[in-house]
Amino acid sequence: MSFQEIKPEELTKNPFQMIGKEWLLVAAEKEGKINAMTASWGGVGVMWGKNAAFLVIRPQRYTKEFIDVSETVSLSVLGEAYRKTLGYFGSVSGREEDKIKKSGLTVAHDDKTPYFAEADTVIIGRKLYAQEYRPECFIDTALDEKWYPDKDYHTMYILEIEKILIKE
Repeated sequence: MSFQEIKPEELTKNPFQMIGKEWLLVAAEKEGKINAMTASWGGVGVMWGKNAAFLVIRPQRYTKEFIDVSETVSLSVLGEAYRKTLGYFGSVSGREEDKIKKSGLTVAHDDKTPYFAEADTVIIGRKLYAQEYRPECFIDTALDEKWYPDKDYHTMYILEIEKILIKE
């Protein structure tokens, strides 16, 4: 199966379902090596007059090293049939093993950005902004207490959506 490019305004998939329920595989490339991780936090919208996606990555995640040096990032939505694979990508570090090879997923590229051929939807984004969450910025301090007991604050990345690919 091949992919068709659509405009962001043509995306009919519900972002709450896509991100929070189906989950994303976030992928980036560094020095010819690809790494990916599962994400279920993030969003899409408009920022600085651009169609944008945002995601958050904890500092200990190996994929963060790849995102930090990459100009672009992919967000692949694989659907319910890949739930076990997504769980694996979310629980095993690419530092320890080649998750992509072990998973059996197929890496494809859009120019220099890796994504997964098994996806039904792929968002390709160019990094615009990154900032680490800071404890003093929480207005609802209960969120800090609940989600960051180890003070391992996420870095938020804002991506300009360059392309959305959907499986034909």
